[in-house]
Amino acid sequence: MLQPKDLEQLQALGITAGQLEEELNAFRNGFPFLKLDSAATIGNGILAFTPQQTDALCSAWDNYTSSANHKIMKFVPASGAASRMFKNLFAFIDAPYSKPETDFEKKFFDNITKFAFHDELDATCQRLYGAGIATLTSEGRYKEVVKALLHADGMSYGQKPKGLLKFHSYPDGPRTPVEEHLTESALYAKDSTGTAHLHFTVSAEHQALFETLLKDTIPQAQQRLHTHLNVSLSQQKPSTDTVAVTPDNEIFRTSDGKMLFRPGGHGSLIENLSDIDADIVFIKNIDNVVPDRLKGDTVRFKKLIAGLLVTLQAKAFDYLRQLRTDQPSAALIAEAKAFLEQNFFIKNLKGNAQVLMDKLNRPMRVCAMVRNVGEPGGGPFLAYNQGGTVSLQILESSQIDMDDPRAVEMFKNGTHFNPVDLVCALKDCNGTHFDLTQYVDKTTGFISHKSKDGRELKALERPGLWNGAMSDWLTAFVEVPLTTFNPVKTVNDLLRTEHQQA
Repeated sequence: MLQPKDLEQLQALGITAGQLEEELNAFRNGFPFLKLDSAATIGNGILAFTPQQTDALCSAWDNYTSSANHKIMKFVPASGAASRMFKNLFAFIDAPYSKPETDFEKKFFDNITKFAFHDELDATCQRLYGAGIATLTSEGRYKEVVKALLHADGMSYGQKPKGLLKFHSYPDGPRTPVEEHLTESALYAKDSTGTAHLHFTVSAEHQALFETLLKDTIPQAQQRLHTHLNVSLSQQKPSTDTVAVTPDNEIFRTSDGKMLFRPGGHGSLIENLSDIDADIVFIKNIDNVVPDRLKGDTVRFKKLIAGLLVTLQAKAFDYLRQLRTDQPSAALIAEAKAFLEQNFFIKNLKGNAQVLMDKLNRPMRVCAMVRNVGEPGGGPFLAYNQGGTVSLQILESSQIDMDDPRAVEMFKNGTHFNPVDLVCALKDCNGTHFDLTQYVDKTTGFISHKSKDGRELKALERPGLWNGAMSDWLTAFVEVPLTTFNPVKTVNDLLRTEHQQA
């Protein structure tokens, strides 16, 4: 039973008692696995284009951006802390030895001058210890160097978000991922007025740091890029937090008797995305950036997926308008059905005008897919929907029944994965913004096991932003080269050729 103080807490967060009950039922009942039709591959769910076709779609995007009627936005989830990037270095601080022993530690110190943050780290060591990196390492004081990088009295890289770390070196100074995203947006997401709009989602504790960086860097970036940069920030809404429960599915309460709520994962950002006033929105992870010398492929294939999106959207709008006549012809119905089947690979689709209009009148996205080069992660599949149709979905391993040999085989044989690189169309044919929360498949959440104050708990993750949160969108998959995917998961990834100046 909820107490008066519980109701007050819910009200403060903007969560209804009904939402709370829905979440508790999810813990009790769990989430069903998705029924798979097949892994998406080239020709079966994933489109591949020739260089000539790519050129044509890039031109389609350039034509779209030159129109005065379109607002384009780049949306970058940037709230995640960088602590996992430095997991190995935190372990080194706590290790019983004082000099680098693991391959990771040796690589970090052997190449320390190659990091874009090297000069600031050297100055920080001078400030803290009265000696630079070279002196400290020659004296065997390796841990002091790492502490200067990670701890709060130094550069605080262990607590900062990835977006604010110095990733790449340039003659005029280092750049953070935020600055690289500013640069990218000017190259493929600029509108007819010469403005590039960007939106970063950030955590409350780091918002001031982002604001300071943007204030300091935007004037120079605008001059360098000959582009007006319009940047906005938002935080994940408290109303999207989810309740934690005990292993027995009872509400988890803190020592002061309050219900424990936790952030609901990146799927919560569907509300932030829904609040954005834009026709077309690019979504890309904060750490997937490269120096200017390598941005050519990134720009070309961003234009490709965006050109395909606006081409497909124009056709969908045309079919919608025609189908809304009193008596659409059988030939038109067959043509619209074929359009959905051939471009979005929808199966088991009924050939009547109302069903087709319902399918056509929804948000649309084109997702880039790269070839698997290691263990498959979230990947492209054709999956069954509640109504019996089959559509393209990006699935995580948690959504797949690992006790089903057929599903496991499909998962293992997946040829591609999604590097969180997609472009979205958010308005209908009348220019009205879709309410994106209406297209979420709520059955695709995820339960994880955590702890607080030494006590076990179960946490609820909302359907992922590019997974279940976009389940009911019109979705197309396109193959792009692996050169467009250069994430930074550990600090040593910054030593890869893709993150170094030639």
